[in-house]
Amino acid sequence: MRKNILNLIKSSATNKEDFKALEDIFALYDQLQFASNILQMCDDIYNWLHSTFDIDNITISLFNIETNSKEEILEKGDQFYLDDKLSFFFIINTHTNLNAIVSFCASSESHFDILDNKYSIIESAFFQISPILQNGIIKKNYIESQSLDSVTNVYNRHYLVENLNKQITLSGKEHKKIYFLMVGIDHFKAVIDEFDYDIGDRVLIELAKVIHSNISEFDMVARLTGDEFLISILSTENDSEVENISNRIIENFAKVGVKVSHNPEQILKKTICIGYDTYSFSDNKSIDNTIKNADIALYEAKNKGRSQVFNYQDLSEEDTIDLF
Repeated sequence: MRKNILNLIKSSATNKEDFKALEDIFALYDQLQFASNILQMCDDIYNWLHSTFDIDNITISLFNIETNSKEEILEKGDQFYLDDKLSFFFIINTHTNLNAIVSFCASSESHFDILDNKYSIIESAFFQISPILQNGIIKKNYIESQSLDSVTNVYNRHYLVENLNKQITLSGKEHKKIYFLMVGIDHFKAVIDEFDYDIGDRVLIELAKVIHSNISEFDMVARLTGDEFLISILSTENDSEVENISNRIIENFAKVGVKVSHNPEQILKKTICIGYDTYSFSDNKSIDNTIKNADIALYEAKNKGRSQVFNYQDLSEEDTIDLF
């Protein structure tokens, strides 16, 4: 690729077509420098390929060398396969464990011939932009490592609270209430003691799936330490609906089975409890205090048995909570 870009630079001194190609490449390079994330970079690459080479069908993905897994970042146009006779693909080496794969498909045989003739120009462009893509991927990995739980792929507590504080500031107190639900698996330590951490992780992943399937896209979920998850509900200000959401999560998770052995086949089923408290913009109570209250409510729910929901507002002096 390096040789292609050097040859293009040399020939651009006397060849107007090559000079125009070089201008197009550096226009893409300049555009990508203003991109704020990897998705925007992929959009810019698609727009460049579309406007410069009339390419409509494109897929951009990240391939993880260590895990041998692929993450689709952008898909445009009709579906195609890499072994299609009209398709092209480029692997952009970013010198990290993630390489970018840009694949696209010509719309006809004549279009394929044009793209095949321009192959070295497209290859030169990808060589030129690879350092910018590398920075975008590193930034993406950093953000995800700082904000996502590595096991369940949900947010961590710090990111959730930070994000909510930003939302509150931007919304100008549009939301009157935010419900915080603390979810904990009943006797989770027994899973680790009887089986192992891999089975424990699978239980946590299944719980994360159940939670996501029962909350709105406006709500957020984070994993805290161990088996506890924190949910922020912004999609409703109705107390009874929050109770319904909590009960649905409890009921749905109780039906989930995790296979722990194949011969003989053994299925593990667990239960959860949920405690919650309400953050109101009219109160002086902070978000952190509300989360602490939800945690207290979770312990009270667990004190009452399995598959329980407890509202912190229902806590009375008679209730005894053993936190230690």
